[in-house]
Amino acid sequence: MLISNVYRPMIFNCQAVERLAEAARRMEEHKVGALAVLDGERVAGIITERDLVRALASSADPASERVAAYASTQIKTASLGEDSGEVARRMLEAGIRHLPVDDHGRLVGMVSMRDLLTLETWAV
Repeated sequence: MLISNVYRPMIFNCQAVERLAEAARRMEEHKVGALAVLDGERVAGIITERDLVRALASSADPASERVAAYASTQIKTASLGEDSGEVARRMLEAGIRHLPVDDHGRLVGMVSMRDLLTLETWAV
């Protein structure tokens, strides 16, 4: 199945200059495990639940520390026309659970391991 049939077309994001606490609140509000990190309108990275845990483990103050300090900036993406099985393999190999989805270089959504696992479970 193609990623275009699986991904979540809603883009939840935060700005790189925002505080970690605000990013965590936004994740909780939208019930998501990752946010696209924007620097103005440019996608500069992704911040995940794992990144927040890493920040807390290093004693970062979520009320003052900025998202940019803990966001992953080496962004891997999936394309709408990619096969979901191939994307799942890439995510497993990279050890990541969330992947931004792009359409010709434009961010259009996010796909998670949960989305792919749900697809696999219900396809049986």
